[in-house]
Amino acid sequence: MDFLYQDPYPILKDDTTYKKLTSDYVKVDTLGDREILTVDPKGLELLAEEAMKDVSFMLRSSHLQKLRNIIDDPEATDNDRFVAHNLLQNAVVAVSGELPSCQDTGTAIVMAKKGENIYTGADDAEWLSRGIFNTYQNRNLRYSQIVPISMFEEKNSGSNLPAQIDIYAKKGSSYEFLFLAKGGGSANKTFLYQKTKSLLNEKSLEEFIREKIMDLGTSACPPYHLAIVIGGTSAEANLAAVKKASAGYYDNLPTSGNMAGQAFRDLEWEARVQQICQESSIGAQFGGKYLTHDVRVIRLPRHAASCPVGMGVSCSADRNIKGKITKDGIYLEQLETNPAQYLPATAPHLEAPVVVNLNRPMKEILAELSQYPIKTRLKLNGTLIVARDIAHAKIKELLDAGQPMPEYFKNHPVYYAGPAKTPQGMPSGSFGPTTAGRMDVYVEEFQKHGGSMIMLAKGNRSKEVMNACNTYGGFYLGSIGGPAAILAKENIVSVEVVDFEELGMEAVRKIEVKDFPAFIITDDKGNDFFAALSH
Repeated sequence: MDFLYQDPYPILKDDTTYKKLTSDYVKVDTLGDREILTVDPKGLELLAEEAMKDVSFMLRSSHLQKLRNIIDDPEATDNDRFVAHNLLQNAVVAVSGELPSCQDTGTAIVMAKKGENIYTGADDAEWLSRGIFNTYQNRNLRYSQIVPISMFEEKNSGSNLPAQIDIYAKKGSSYEFLFLAKGGGSANKTFLYQKTKSLLNEKSLEEFIREKIMDLGTSACPPYHLAIVIGGTSAEANLAAVKKASAGYYDNLPTSGNMAGQAFRDLEWEARVQQICQESSIGAQFGGKYLTHDVRVIRLPRHAASCPVGMGVSCSADRNIKGKITKDGIYLEQLETNPAQYLPATAPHLEAPVVVNLNRPMKEILAELSQYPIKTRLKLNGTLIVARDIAHAKIKELLDAGQPMPEYFKNHPVYYAGPAKTPQGMPSGSFGPTTAGRMDVYVEEFQKHGGSMIMLAKGNRSKEVMNACNTYGGFYLGSIGGPAAILAKENIVSVEVVDFEELGMEAVRKIEVKDFPAFIITDDKGNDFFAALSH
């Protein structure tokens, strides 16, 4: 057999629209008969800084158009349209550059391909990290990176570093980049399934996908850009392809395979998986057609004894942006600067929500909620307590030591969230909900002690939470995942830290809200809107 090699991921074209940042920092030198593109590492710093700034406040035009398509689709449910409209409104608020589109401003990830004729004379990852550092220091973003001091002791790095930076070598004289800000909610919805050849037939693959789609749930803020990758020379290669495919990086792959093992998109299966997602009726967070905007199915070569299958999403905060450096300068993908053009002239019509006054004794609020069925849309007014992972762990330590449940956890609903930095002159930074499921392990014990009787967050929950609410008379209310900027601007009146101030964004806060949108998801009778998703 003849030797056969080709680029394993042959991206056939780049139809990205770029804007030019500068012609500075690049020059062409010669080494013998070879041209070398010398890049001042300050150019890497500039590119990374601008990329992370833009991607935190702006979205791709194609993503915004898909949100508008939901509103215009006569088959979309009212809940689908409600979520899509809120996400478009959020984009309009975020584009001003003060409130990021999502409060979880993510792990900074850089994937780069460096041409063999590029010379920087520096540690490129360090200079890219400098740019990322600058953006997180100078903008109203959140520091989410937790560094280990020992096996069990951790601290917030206070800078959102370290970033994940992967630089690959390639031929040529260009330096290509994909920047991502990956929030924890969507990152946690990345799955690897180690399968075998037995999966590779139509019946088995469809059954597998119908089952595993349910693992996505709603906690990562749909509608999703879903990626499924079948095959891979290793598990790591599979998951790396999942992340890039969900970011649209592989949209221009070929659509058929060959004997060199090239990666390709399977358009037939993309359409079939999209139909499966629509038939799931999970919808854009609260039931309907739009669990996904679109689907990418990528087929890769594999070892004969292995068939890794990866699945992942890019969420409503679709924060992916490309960049490049050539002899002509430094370029960055142009994101949408006028998202308002995608809003309809009038908001989708919905039945009036139930207005709930939270500034009453807990028993009265519970009694009022008990009158309404699951799926009821609410507007909340009054006091919420904000607490998430580390605060819950701290409170559990108090209970384990025989100390009482804090009164604030008994007297007020708890909102699972962690804010971004507060812009000057505003009461709050971006402040959307975090994934409820991470707090599931605490619910039964906390409700037994009179706390967490009303919980507010995003996503589906476990059967243990349903059982606890049924036993102790509690409720879980779902908030829209994604529109963190508009919540900060229009619904959060004041914020103050009340406990564990040393935890930074994980501290316990008390906030006052007005017309805060929510749905009854789990009630005090054992009913749950997402019962089919619970494990």
